[in-house]
Amino acid sequence: MGKKNVKVGDEVQNKQVIFKDYVTGSPKESDFHITTSTTKLQVPQGSNAVLVKNLYLSCDPVMQFQMRKMEDPLSGYIYYVPGSPINGFGVAKVLDSGHAEFSAGDLVWGTTSWEEYSLIQNPEQLKKIHHTDVPLTHYTGLLGMPGITAYAAIYEVGLPKKGECVFISAASGAVGQIAGQFAKLLGCYVVGSAGTQQKIHLLKNKFGFDDAFNYKQEPDLDAALKRCCPEGIDFYLDHVGGKMLDAVLLNMKLHGRIAICGMISQYNLDEPELLRNVMLLALKRLTVKGFTHRDYHHLYPKILELVLPYIRDKKIFYVEDIVEGLENGPAALVGLFTGRNFGKQILALPPQ
Repeated sequence: MGKKNVKVGDEVQNKQVIFKDYVTGSPKESDFHITTSTTKLQVPQGSNAVLVKNLYLSCDPVMQFQMRKMEDPLSGYIYYVPGSPINGFGVAKVLDSGHAEFSAGDLVWGTTSWEEYSLIQNPEQLKKIHHTDVPLTHYTGLLGMPGITAYAAIYEVGLPKKGECVFISAASGAVGQIAGQFAKLLGCYVVGSAGTQQKIHLLKNKFGFDDAFNYKQEPDLDAALKRCCPEGIDFYLDHVGGKMLDAVLLNMKLHGRIAICGMISQYNLDEPELLRNVMLLALKRLTVKGFTHRDYHHLYPKILELVLPYIRDKKIFYVEDIVEGLENGPAALVGLFTGRNFGKQILALPPQ
């Protein structure tokens, strides 16, 4: 049976994904539990909060850091509280609003909790969705945080030029698949690495990468990079770190650039892997820059201006791995760290 239509003022059941306790090492499904509470669909009198029905929730690698107990918390990160719902980026519909900029019926994307209904106390961080002729799911990826990250990597940090060789690790993931297509549109020679043959096929045949390799089947990453990038790498977008970064250093051209926005191979290790080829940073006069999407949200209108026509003209493709139901959220999130997802991992909630 379908749900009856709810209205403002109703009391409803609110299914939630609750964070049990701080995590060390790799997160497990057992670190979460599903519960159902009762909530009133109304913004409290005098509040400028926004009440939303969550539609799509984004699974992102950074969420692992938010599960840790940090003695020295990093600025800009919202750490999870044991016994409370986890949060992350999502797409939602406004049901009730105490904020002048949002009205019932608006579609928005931004940080929300992993539950069916959320009262968002800081709606200033939400972005209103004006373009609904593209899939709403894209606002968790291509038109959301991963899209901002990919845009920053190519157009603000790496600045690859026509004819240059660009290498991207974790290239079929939420950010890598967009960054690679941006680089191709600029006329670059683009190479990617991923962890299955299916993902390699996707890179070469869907996203137009010039070459790609399965790092799990390469006993010698240096040899794989020399095979795919015989003249060396001008720009490397690093999502992986560790042995891959060490091998890339051997293959960078003089004055090459490296942009680092993640190191997923290192997230669950007790001791990070040592880099052996660091001296090449000096010998090859390399430029290395770490960056995060947080510094580039002011460019969002410019990003939409660039990306929306590409989507409509089918010049950019985006692959999404959509799992349905909050109860399947923990498995989807944990699967990110073993590469179980195929494309951008999204959790879809039943509509109101």
